[in-house]
Amino acid sequence: MASVVGEGAAGRSTRTLRAEGALTAIAVTPESPERVRRILEQALVFAGAEVAAVYTPSVDGEVLHLVESVGVPRILCGVRDSYPASGSSPVAGAHRGRPVWLGPDDPAAQAQSRRVPSRDLHLAALPVRGDGGGCLLAVCERAGGFDADDRVCLGLVADALAPPVPFAAADGTDLQPGGFSLAMDTGRVRVGEDILELFGLEPDGFDGRVETLLGLAVPEDLPSLMSVVEADHMTIGERELEFRVLRSDGPPKWLRLRGRLVPGGAGRPARLVGSVADASTLRSDITDVARIQRLAAALATAVTVRDVGKAVVAALRRPLRADRIALAELENERLVVTVLDPPEPEAWPELWRAEWRTEWPDAPVRAMPTLAAALREGRARIWLADSPLETALAEVGPGGLAALPLSAGNRMAGVCLIGWDAPHDFGPDERALLTAAAGLAGQALMRARAFDAEHELVGMLQRQLLPRRLPRLPGAVAVARYLPSTAGLELGGDWYDVIPLADNHVALVIGDVQGHSAGAATLMGQMRTALRAYAVEGHPPDVVVSHANRLLVDMETDLFATCCYVDVDMEEGFAWCVRAGHLPPVLRHPDGRTEIAEAEGGPPLGVVRQSDFPMSPLGLRPGTTVALTTDGLVESPDSDIDEGMSRFARQLSASDPADLGPVADALLGEAPRSDDVALLLMRYDGMAARPLRESWTVWRVPQAVGHARRFTRRTLRSWGVTADTDGALLAVSELVTNALVHTEGQVRLDITLVDDRLRLAVADASPRTPVKPTSIGWEATGGRGILLVEAVSAAWGTLPVSGGKQVWAEFVLRP
Repeated sequence: MASVVGEGAAGRSTRTLRAEGALTAIAVTPESPERVRRILEQALVFAGAEVAAVYTPSVDGEVLHLVESVGVPRILCGVRDSYPASGSSPVAGAHRGRPVWLGPDDPAAQAQSRRVPSRDLHLAALPVRGDGGGCLLAVCERAGGFDADDRVCLGLVADALAPPVPFAAADGTDLQPGGFSLAMDTGRVRVGEDILELFGLEPDGFDGRVETLLGLAVPEDLPSLMSVVEADHMTIGERELEFRVLRSDGPPKWLRLRGRLVPGGAGRPARLVGSVADASTLRSDITDVARIQRLAAALATAVTVRDVGKAVVAALRRPLRADRIALAELENERLVVTVLDPPEPEAWPELWRAEWRTEWPDAPVRAMPTLAAALREGRARIWLADSPLETALAEVGPGGLAALPLSAGNRMAGVCLIGWDAPHDFGPDERALLTAAAGLAGQALMRARAFDAEHELVGMLQRQLLPRRLPRLPGAVAVARYLPSTAGLELGGDWYDVIPLADNHVALVIGDVQGHSAGAATLMGQMRTALRAYAVEGHPPDVVVSHANRLLVDMETDLFATCCYVDVDMEEGFAWCVRAGHLPPVLRHPDGRTEIAEAEGGPPLGVVRQSDFPMSPLGLRPGTTVALTTDGLVESPDSDIDEGMSRFARQLSASDPADLGPVADALLGEAPRSDDVALLLMRYDGMAARPLRESWTVWRVPQAVGHARRFTRRTLRSWGVTADTDGALLAVSELVTNALVHTEGQVRLDITLVDDRLRLAVADASPRTPVKPTSIGWEATGGRGILLVEAVSAAWGTLPVSGGKQVWAEFVLRP
């Protein structure tokens, strides 16, 4: 490979290779007017040009306007601001796609030299952006003109000015980023939003008048500005100046203006075109008092430890021109780094990189005894360049290092390290600034640590009140997400639940308790438990929600709750939905269509004791996704809840329900987070094997047990079950007998067959659970029924159902 590279480079000179490398480095920088200028400067460096300029056509294509030029003043080489596109000038020729190389003896070059009679000029004009895209013009006065290497370098410059660089029309009809165009006759100015942001103006509030912008300038800077924006005071050519604009939220901001006057003609007015950029980074006149005020304001709103670190970095690194800043907490004699700027590992010493864990490393205090001593002393320490320090510290700031212990009262919260690569002198004012900043940051860090600890406690409480995991569902997959609010320390009242019910039913529940407090979170846990208990008892959905409503009213709390309860029949692909002041479900159909379910709703829970909660039917085909959410996901100060629901439905429609986890994460990605958010998704796939079911109402007649046995035998025979039925028939006899003897009211026998498992269940109206006797004497005439059921079945048990109980027994049948 090395020989191939050598052979490829051998055909080019060192100068050409250097030019190519310089242009490649410039190519990766962001597009801007400065980038065009830097590209043109390479023509001066590597091709020996006195002037290099680039032209681009106007919108109508009739005139080639100067976009940018570098080198000696253009007037010394006769270079004009514009040329007719259809003319015979070298610029026009190159614009039409033909490179032009002219010496002093060529008529076109002689015409150029007549503008400056004392000079013999060599011209080069090369097309850029292909045919009709403008051109590069270079002029030199060197004897012999442009040699072969010069021409190659100019070609590279022209290529670099090709499509990656966006040209703006010099007549102001198209603007570059940071560009402006001022009509000299009317004073109307066209600017982009980036310039308006520098002036502190909103696009909707700008009237297009240059006087509006001038009115924001510092009065002392107006004379120099007027010399540029008034045609009578500006000759054709380029001007550059810096000025200040007033701001309501701080000291004046320095801006840099670069512009040139483009003459008018053919009914077009003269225009001043150019760019405005932020020059405040090159100015250091912001006082230390202002810096401290800014830091104090930022720390006042910093909530977390990470917020404190970001505020310190923003307030100190750029104003102090530091190369590195590290902020670390002190936890049990160990430093835990919370913010590193810059964040890239390669910007930090090797010893730090060796201990890099995840996002930030732990500062190796054991390898930095000098830092440990500074922490013990509790006062700021400063080391100049070449100070004898251990490697882990010296490489943080080889040109200068400041260690600022962050303390609050008598407690040490952490440390801030600020390093410089170049030798740095610490003046008295800067030392005072660092000391004051350390005091403010230490107090803010202690507050943030307390907030983080309390926030973690809040999060743990919230997680304990929500399901740890969702159950596996027959014929469906469910996922859920919960995000706490990022505003303050408030606890949320949002909750969700997935409740497996009898007969392959599943209840999906989502709700929201009013308010954000520990009381709301506690009430949320109570409502979730109550709804689960009522659902497991076997009540229909409207009864479950009605019971929960009466319970909340009886609790005499000032809070109310909203809830959406969906009972899904996994066998039939059908659901009943009940809403109590909550958002309706959103259904995503298998073809990608989404609809917001038209489910009737009742009032929120806890408002009116006697309330109706109507049930609304929902049809679910295999592949349908049911989405339940709380208002924190769809409502924000900027949009109402209807817009949010429509947006939520569109996002759900565009998702791939094959994997619900990423779908839930994507839906939460745009959450405003001003409120906590709960999200519950279920994809209904349908049951691969549907159970066989039959029921029999047992009449209270002398032959009732025999009728139940005959019904069970006929049912099993119709299902093809003929072997191993004696134990099942014995269990039917015992369970039905117990229900008839020990309870009143209706008795029902349910028979279910799923694969090789047979389930017999007898429901009655008594809530009392049958008790298995611990011992039975020989003389006892009863009490053996449950023991017989336990002996012949694989499992047995009892469940509370609406108005009573259900005693069941399961049998495993041989294939």
